[in-house]
Amino acid sequence: MLYKFKSAVCAEVIMLQLNAEELLRIIGKSPGPTGIITKDQIPGAIDALNKEIALRDAQAQGQGAFDDEKLDDDAAAKGDGVSLRRRAGPFIDLLKETAAAGKDVVWGV
Repeated sequence: MLYKFKSAVCAEVIMLQLNAEELLRIIGKSPGPTGIITKDQIPGAIDALNKEIALRDAQAQGQGAFDDEKLDDDAAAKGDGVSLRRRAGPFIDLLKETAAAGKDVVWGV
């Protein structure tokens, strides 16, 4: 199943269910077939994602990973394939652009 995150001001971001649900949990949203991240919730969502990315980067660096390519290699070795930083990037961009326009982000499957 795919999740489609949509905004009135920029292109949609499409993610596989597992990845989208991970990001939704990080920002404190319950995964489901539809939902909304209001303009008032977006700053907190961006902050939560950035904190989780920093935490995972620090954990990876503690294990000897020092750059984004190494972080992705480590993620691939664990079966993830892509680091959270790279996976969340387009979603964070969507949130930032949408917040700047004072709009909400919605999703559907």
